[in-house]
Amino acid sequence: MIRKLTLFFLFALVAASPFTAQTSLNGAGATFPNPIYSKWFSEYHKLHPDIEINYQSIGSGGGIRQVTEGTVDFGASDMPMTDAQLSEAQSKLNTKILNIPTVLGAVVPAYNIPGVSGEVKFTPEALAGIFLGKITKWNDKAIAGANPGISFPDRDIVVIHRSDGSGTTFIWTDYLSKVSSDWSKEVGSNTSVKWPVGLGQKGNEGVAGSVRQQQGSIGYIELIYAIQNNIPYGSIRNSAGTFIKASLESVTAAAASAKVPDDFRVSITNAPGKNAYPISSFTWLLIPQKSKDPNKGKILHDFLAWMVTDGQEMTNALSYAPLPDSVAKKVKVAIKVVQ
Repeated sequence: MIRKLTLFFLFALVAASPFTAQTSLNGAGATFPNPIYSKWFSEYHKLHPDIEINYQSIGSGGGIRQVTEGTVDFGASDMPMTDAQLSEAQSKLNTKILNIPTVLGAVVPAYNIPGVSGEVKFTPEALAGIFLGKITKWNDKAIAGANPGISFPDRDIVVIHRSDGSGTTFIWTDYLSKVSSDWSKEVGSNTSVKWPVGLGQKGNEGVAGSVRQQQGSIGYIELIYAIQNNIPYGSIRNSAGTFIKASLESVTAAAASAKVPDDFRVSITNAPGKNAYPISSFTWLLIPQKSKDPNKGKILHDFLAWMVTDGQEMTNALSYAPLPDSVAKKVKVAIKVVQ
C-alpha cells in the first residue's frame, strides 16, 4: 500500500511539474525561408523543451491571410505587408502586425538545359523576354549572345512558375518590373500574377522539383533550394553592368545600400553596387504586437530576441545572409513591444 501511494505521489508530482507543460505555437507562410526556420525552431526547442514552434510552408500569400484571420500565432512572408493589409489585420485582430526581418536570401534563375551544365549568364532583357514568352528557344541570340563559348540546343524553353500566392514570386516580379517596362505594363509585381506563359507549381519545393525533372526548363527559386537539389543556376547582369551570381557576399552587398525604414518594409531588388546580386530580398516574420495569449506573446518575444542574436550565427550554413548589424540593432528595439 505504501509503495502504491509513493508511486501515486511521484506521478502526481511529475504531472504537476512546470517542466512538462508544453506550449505550442503555430505559424504559416513563406517557403523561401523554410529551411532556416525549420533549423531555428528545432534548435530553439532543444534549448526550451517545453516550447514547440510548428511551421507550415504554404507560401507568403497564405501566411498573410492566416495571420490576418488570427488562425495562426504568427505568419511569414517574403513580401512586406501593404498598408491595406496591415489596416485590415489591425481591424480584425485589434492589434498591429509587425513585419520583422529575419534573414536575407536570393532568388535565382535555375535551369535544366540538355548539354549545358556550366553557369549561364542572363541579361535582364533575356529574363524578362523568357518569362513574357517572347524568347522561346534556348539558342535565341538574346541568351547565346551573353554566353560565348556555350553551345545552346535548338530547344523550346519551358517556363516554370509558382501556382500559389508567393513572396518569391513578388521578389521575382518586383525585379522584372524594375528592369523591363514591358513586364511592368503587361504583368506587374505581386505575390500572384497572370503569367503570360509557363507551368505552375506549388512552393519553392515544387518549382525546384519540376525544373530538376523537366528538360529545357527554367524557373525561379530561393538559392538554398537550387543548392540542395543540385540544380544549376545562372548569374545576372546587375545595375552596374556586372554579371553576378548569388552568394552570401553578393546578397550582403545588395543589402548594404538599402535604407531600411523603421517598419522594415523595403525592397532591395536591382540594388546599386558592382558586387550586388540584383534579386536579393529580406524575408519577414509577421508578428502580432499583442497576442491573445500573453504566454505566447512572451515566447514570441523571447524567440525573436534569440533569433536576432544566436540564430543569425546559423544562417550561412544554409546559404542565407545574416541581417546587417544596423538592421539587427533596429530589430532588437522593435521587438520590445511584442507581448
